[in-house]
Amino acid sequence: MQTLIHPTAVIHPNAELDPTVQVGPYAVIGEQVRVGAHTQIGAHVIIEGPTDVGVGNRIFPGAVIGTISQDQKYTGANSALRIGDYNTIREYVTINRANGEGDATIIGNHNLLLAYVHVAHDCVIEDQVVITNAASIAGHVCIESKARIGGMVGIHQFVHIGRLAMVGAMARVDRDVPPYMLVEGHPARVRALNQVGLRRSGVSDSEMRDLKEAFRILYRRDLPLTEAIAQLGMLPPSEHLDHLQRFLTYAREEGRRGLTPSGRSTLD
Repeated sequence: MQTLIHPTAVIHPNAELDPTVQVGPYAVIGEQVRVGAHTQIGAHVIIEGPTDVGVGNRIFPGAVIGTISQDQKYTGANSALRIGDYNTIREYVTINRANGEGDATIIGNHNLLLAYVHVAHDCVIEDQVVITNAASIAGHVCIESKARIGGMVGIHQFVHIGRLAMVGAMARVDRDVPPYMLVEGHPARVRALNQVGLRRSGVSDSEMRDLKEAFRILYRRDLPLTEAIAQLGMLPPSEHLDHLQRFLTYAREEGRRGLTPSGRSTLD
């Protein structure tokens, strides 16, 4: 184990590290931190607890993980951060613990967070999400699997980003982004169906046709949302359309921020 931990690293005696974990120079790992097998922790990384880090993660130099919330309403609750398996967390990423007693910020599996990304308290990032350099994710944001977040994007608190959505660089996102859509702008607007992402994810031709029709119903026919959702129900059922309808229904619930509206641009 000593050959895998640099002698300048500072590791709390109560931290639990699998014997295969690698820790670089001047890293600091605090109490109530658990790190799973084959995780690599780079130089000058700071991990505070309670934080669980799973198997096979790569955490690059300067990342600061598991520190307390920056929310001024945080009052010292015993909250947590849970990171799954095979994530890549690049240089100077910051990820905060949750606000409330017993609550957790959650990072799933196989995610890629590029340099200087910030993930605030109580966020949930599912699986295979890519968040590009210097994007800032405010508190209580949920990003569903396989979404793509462009560089220097700002996402407002409590916003929900749908599965396989694409958010263009430097967008300001202040409302929920439906699954499978491409949004960009300041403020963000829905521009098109994320066809490139859908193709790369293996969506079939028939499913693509149905999603294109769903996009036209939602964003090109000027229908009231209730009527648009009803028309979506007339399309052939599929996992993707069912998920889209559930998302739209959820976004309309009381207390939600509403849906990102359409916008006309050369991306249409």
